[in-house]
Amino acid sequence: MGEKQAQLDQLKKEIKNDKTLPLFGEANLVFGEGDVNTKIMFIGEAPGFYEDQQMRPFVGQAGKLLDELLVSIKLPREFVYITNIVKRRPPQNRDPLSEEIAAYKPYLKKQIQIIQPQVIATLGRFSMNYFLPTAKISQDHGKLFHLKTIYIYPLYHPAAALRSTMVLDALKKDFNKLPLVLKKAQA
Repeated sequence: MGEKQAQLDQLKKEIKNDKTLPLFGEANLVFGEGDVNTKIMFIGEAPGFYEDQQMRPFVGQAGKLLDELLVSIKLPREFVYITNIVKRRPPQNRDPLSEEIAAYKPYLKKQIQIIQPQVIATLGRFSMNYFLPTAKISQDHGKLFHLKTIYIYPLYHPAAALRSTMVLDALKKDFNKLPLVLKKAQA
């Protein structure tokens, strides 16, 4: 097992044992998964019903769409890292509360520091606003932002794309630019 994986396993253990975290004891921990040496990390807002059941990120309908989009650009799921800001499912699949996001923030920060991606593709407005607090998803999706040593690439959330053809078209178009975004980040 590599150094990064060992650090992630330790971080997962810390989160699992942190009884002060919101939603502790109410939902399963969904830590994240994928290639720890990837150049791109996908970050959503919080797990949903199927994610909570399987303890894996993006495995429901939105996850199936994400997988299809990854395949469409020849970037299989196992070559990326996928996680959420909030690591446990909010009740009734509601949006994560600001205090939940704040409580899980240090753990996401450590996850990013361990993985060291060149690009973070945010999935939805909550994830985008974590990095770009004043951005608007309807205006800023598909644009590339440079923050210190990392690129942030906001995308619509796949769940939103399942509800709107217009959003789905925009998500597909933005996804098709990802290979160029990765090239730019590696230049």
